[in-house]
Amino acid sequence: MLNSVANEAPWIATVGASTLDRRFPAIVRLSNGKFLYGESMYPGNNSSSAEEELELVYHAGSQYGGDYCLKNSLLRAKVRGKMVVCDRGINERAEKGQVVKESGGAAMILSNTEINYEEYSVDVHVLPATLIGFTESLQLKKYISSTKKPRAQIIFGGTSIGKSRAPAVAQFLSRGRSFMDPSILKPDMIAPGVNIISAWPHNLSPTGIPEDPRRVNFTVISGTSMACPHVSGLTALIHSAHPKWTHAAIKSALMTTAYIIDHSGRQIMDGDQPAGLFAIGAGHVNPVRAMSPGLIYDISPNDYVTHLCTQKYTRSDIFMITHKNVSCHDIMQKNKNFSLNYPSIYVVFRPRMKSKMIKRRLTNVGIPNSTYSVEVKPPEGIKVRVRPQRLIFRHINQSLSYRVWLISRNMTASQRLSYSHGYLKS
Repeated sequence: MLNSVANEAPWIATVGASTLDRRFPAIVRLSNGKFLYGESMYPGNNSSSAEEELELVYHAGSQYGGDYCLKNSLLRAKVRGKMVVCDRGINERAEKGQVVKESGGAAMILSNTEINYEEYSVDVHVLPATLIGFTESLQLKKYISSTKKPRAQIIFGGTSIGKSRAPAVAQFLSRGRSFMDPSILKPDMIAPGVNIISAWPHNLSPTGIPEDPRRVNFTVISGTSMACPHVSGLTALIHSAHPKWTHAAIKSALMTTAYIIDHSGRQIMDGDQPAGLFAIGAGHVNPVRAMSPGLIYDISPNDYVTHLCTQKYTRSDIFMITHKNVSCHDIMQKNKNFSLNYPSIYVVFRPRMKSKMIKRRLTNVGIPNSTYSVEVKPPEGIKVRVRPQRLIFRHINQSLSYRVWLISRNMTASQRLSYSHGYLKS
C-alpha cells in the first residue's frame, strides 16, 4: 500500500520483501475438469486421502463468519467430510484450517480476496489445504454457485524451482512515500521475504497454533521480517571483508549495487505492473557486487543531526534521539544548502519551485587511479545537470564531491505528474 512505509529513519536500512523463483504448487482440480492454481506446504501429500475428490462447501456457517471460517462459525453437519472454502482475512490463515478440522471438514481451499490479489504466502497446514489467488477464487465461487453438487480435489506438486519470474515485489509490502521524512526514499532496497524456510523454536508448532501438536526444526514464513535477516546477514558478510567501513558505507554498498531486473531479464514486477521506486527503493540486493561497490556514500553521525535540523525537528526531539543538546540555528548557519549524503536522491517540488541543487560526496573504496563518468536517465518532466561529469580518484579512500541540479520543465497543470523517477549511475 502506498504511503504506508515505516521504519523510515535515514540511519537504518528499510528493507522490503521480494519473491523467489521457488513455488509449492497445490492445484485445485474441479469436477468439471478445470484447474485452479494454488500453493501449499501441507506435509501429508504422501497420504492417499490427501488428494481425494470431495464435495465443496462455502458459507457453511450457523452465524456470521462462515465465509472466513472464524471459530465456531461452521456447522459440523454441513462441513463433515467436505472441502471447505475459506476467504482470507480477519483470522490467521492456518487457524482457518484448524477451525475446518475441528468442525469435521476434510480439506480446505483458502481463497484470496481482492486486497491480497495473487499473493501466495504458504502455510504448513493441519489438513490438506491450498491457497488460491483472487482471480482463481472468483472462478471457484462462480463454479460453486452454478453447480448443483460441486466437487474438487487438491493435487500437491511438491517444490517447483525456476519456473516463475523472480524476484517480484511481495503484495504485502508497505510502500513509500514517507510522510515523516519526504526527503528520503524508502524502502532502501528489497530482499527475499516470501515463503522463506526458517529455523523454528521447538516450543512452538510450525503453524503457531496451540492445538497443533507438531514440532519441527524449520517452518515457512513470509514478511519483511524475513527480508531484513537476509540483509543483516549480508551486512555481517560485508563487515567481515571491510571491518573499517561504517554502517552507512555498508548500506551504500548494498543500495548502489542493487538491481531492478528479474531473472528473465525484464523489469522487476509489482503485481501486474513494473515495480516503482516506492516499492523497491534502489532495487534488489546483490551480495556479490555489494562486496566490491567501487564507490560508497558515507555519512557521519553529525550529518544525521544536521539532517534532523533540516526536517524541522525540535531541540527536545533531537535530544530524545541523540541524547545531545544541539542548536539547529547554529548548525544550519554552518551547513547552508545541506543535503544528506544518501545513496538515493528524492526531491519534492513544492508550488512555484523550479529547481533544486543536491550535493553528494563519493569515497573510492575500489582501486587507485580510477575514473568514473556519470550516466543519467532523467525523471519525466525533469531536466538533470551533473557537475562535474567525471570524477578522477588518485588513491583509495579519497573523497570527491559532485552536484546535481534538478530543473522542473515548464508543464501545464494537466501535464503535471505526481511522481516520476530516473537514475544516476557511474
